[in-house]
Amino acid sequence: MQLKKLDTGAALTLPDDLLWSDEHAWSPAVANASYLITGALLIQSATRQAGRPITLVGAPDMAWVTRAAVEQLRAWAAIPVDATAGRFQLTFADSRVFTVAFRHAETTIEAEPVLGFPARSESDFYRLTLRLMEIS
Repeated sequence: MQLKKLDTGAALTLPDDLLWSDEHAWSPAVANASYLITGALLIQSATRQAGRPITLVGAPDMAWVTRAAVEQLRAWAAIPVDATAGRFQLTFADSRVFTVAFRHAETTIEAEPVLGFPARSESDFYRLTLRLMEIS
């Protein structure tokens, strides 16, 4: 799996065994139902154009990343989304490709040291959760 910053082309390899935990928990259809003063049901429905969540979660015993990778992800997550910046290409091992941004309305990254105490070296390992969303 790879996350590539679209405006610079800088890429970060992520473990292929990160699980897309909410892959099937989203629908592009959105609707609102309400009743009119006459008692008739009014349903307004449309198709979402973007915003599908992509939450990548590492199991406790796999999909670890180094502290250096966590620091790179934190720096990228700090970039606000605009016309060019803050946009990334996420490529899965099965060749699926998504244009994504970090979900800034939530905690974008959770990283917990594998050994249970603070990591000090750039090569120490972390369990990772990334919260992204598809933007196009």
